[in-house]
Amino acid sequence: MGRIVDRANRIRVLVIGILVWTVSCVSCGLSKNFWQLGVARMGVGAGEASVTPASWSLLADYFPEERRALPVSIFLMGPYLGAGLSLILGAEVVRWASALGAIELPLLGVLAPWQLTFMLVAIPGLCMVFLLPLLRDPPRTERVSEASVSLTWREVAEYIWPRRGIFGAYLLGSPFIVLVLYALQAWVPSLLIRVHDLEIVQAGRYYGTIALLAGSAGVLSGPVMSRWMVRRGHGSGAPLLTSILSTLLLIPVLISAGLATSLPIALSFIACASYLVTFPLALFATGLQNACPNEMRGLMAGCYVLCTNLIGLSLGPASVALANDYIFADARAVGASLSLVGAIFLPLAVLLMWRGLGAMTREATPSRS
Repeated sequence: MGRIVDRANRIRVLVIGILVWTVSCVSCGLSKNFWQLGVARMGVGAGEASVTPASWSLLADYFPEERRALPVSIFLMGPYLGAGLSLILGAEVVRWASALGAIELPLLGVLAPWQLTFMLVAIPGLCMVFLLPLLRDPPRTERVSEASVSLTWREVAEYIWPRRGIFGAYLLGSPFIVLVLYALQAWVPSLLIRVHDLEIVQAGRYYGTIALLAGSAGVLSGPVMSRWMVRRGHGSGAPLLTSILSTLLLIPVLISAGLATSLPIALSFIACASYLVTFPLALFATGLQNACPNEMRGLMAGCYVLCTNLIGLSLGPASVALANDYIFADARAVGASLSLVGAIFLPLAVLLMWRGLGAMTREATPSRS
């Protein structure tokens, strides 16, 4: 999808991708068996895969480098606003649909409450399909050369290899922070239900509000802190240094969130962890886009998503489950499992970013025509 973004009209790519995931989300609600649901969920993922490469590339052309951090931060608030709203509103939709019981619709037959929920949450995607064509695809700037249209894989490799330290810092350090982010999103509701005895709707409201406010604030705060670090003389290394410091602070906070026995204390630490875990994300996005010529921005955004998904999304929720089942062997030990995952993977993220920071200080910033 990143390669397509680098060659095609980016607005059209977004519209088609959102249409695919909207139809796939409705298909989830129409599923009659496991395999139909599995294929429909793959369609949701395939449609969503267009969003980050196309949006990052568009933002890099809508805004010059010195003004890019804020709009990227606002864009990156989306997943945390969405996660919060999905938990808050989703819980209400589930409760409302459950109260209705089974519903029979013409042609579709009888729909269970969970099926109706899938169909209702697809509506915002349909709205976006009609709104996005109002935007324009801006002229592509900061290209390798005015004559180039797209780069071959060989040319991409020749550009990246001399700058491998810079790209490695963003593509290898960030996935382990994202791993912890996905672990939090997947398991905090279960922590509140199993350990602190909340009902599912209560857990959704509490954590949904935290994800909505703390996650969004963290994304916005990272660039502010980075700019302050720049003024303190840290130059191009300020984004990675800011990310390292926030991650070091996140380690004890996350461990405390998992081990807290009091609900108010646990919620306080969960809010702090939700704030700190999102702190570096806008810095990764802008740093990677600034390091790329226009012909590679979609591809590098796709590589970023690939790395964070293969490591973060696949290992994050699963690592907590594995620790819970095979190390602690206790359904109520989900907090301890979450703490253990943070204690293992966050220091690894710090180490990778520190190595990348060292490489960045030794290498000149890539020049672009």
